[in-house]
Amino acid sequence: MSVLWVMDARGAMDRLKTIQTALDNEPEPPALSWSLFEDGSQDRGRLSLLFQTMGEAERMAGQGLFQHEALAVRIAPLPEEDWVALSLQGLPLVRAGRFAVYGAHAAGDAPEDAIGLEIEAGPAFGTGHHATTRGCLEAADELETEGFSPEQTLDLGTGSGLLAIAAARLWPHADILATDIDPESVEETRVNALKNAVLDHIEAVEADGFSHPVFEGRRFDLIFANILAGPLITLAGDIASRLNADGRVILSGLLDEQAGKVSAAYREAGLKPAGSRSLDGWTILVFSA
Repeated sequence: MSVLWVMDARGAMDRLKTIQTALDNEPEPPALSWSLFEDGSQDRGRLSLLFQTMGEAERMAGQGLFQHEALAVRIAPLPEEDWVALSLQGLPLVRAGRFAVYGAHAAGDAPEDAIGLEIEAGPAFGTGHHATTRGCLEAADELETEGFSPEQTLDLGTGSGLLAIAAARLWPHADILATDIDPESVEETRVNALKNAVLDHIEAVEADGFSHPVFEGRRFDLIFANILAGPLITLAGDIASRLNADGRVILSGLLDEQAGKVSAAYREAGLKPAGSRSLDGWTILVFSA
């Protein structure tokens, strides 16, 4: 699995807020995401930026914004979870709309009237416990309840494959494409799809964004993109161009304070807001073509 890199800048909150504003106003996202936190008091803070590579983090650290004697800057790999230990601990069942997401240890806890999704804790993102994934499941459930019925669905950055599997359970007639830049995630998606008896409905492909032959001439009625604010903004035009008339997009992976900028990018790409919700500080956005 590819390692992400975190650059933490600690210092006076006022200065960090100034830097955050400068980052927010960049025409192109300078990092995958960035967030400002209090660091022990209201006067001190920590600005954390997430990067795909160490080189990108180092280049940002060398920029004038962060060249100040009062700032302490540190670059490190994003810590990996001990997924085996988490799995052995037994993650509890999660409800999201009509869905119940559980590991094998909790299969007996799922209500009979729920749409059960069996997903174990693993190296790929998406067990249903994070607010972004729960919010996407709830949004999809609402669309189906309203009568929305996609023929072609894309789960962009699929992780564990949970959203693709959920779509296959909601709309068994649909063709579903699940893509991820990480080959381990693609393999786990196939394993989870088989476990949930929907492998015949899901095509899992390793792809970086839309740069893969599988997308040639292909458009979608529903696109999930539960990734990060930076890539969501960068991909807004591509996502909009791949959406069929009357199609829907479900976006997540963005903090509440990033929602305005992400929303603006999709409105600029020609899509119309069709709903939003906030869970535990994370925003889920729905747009229509």
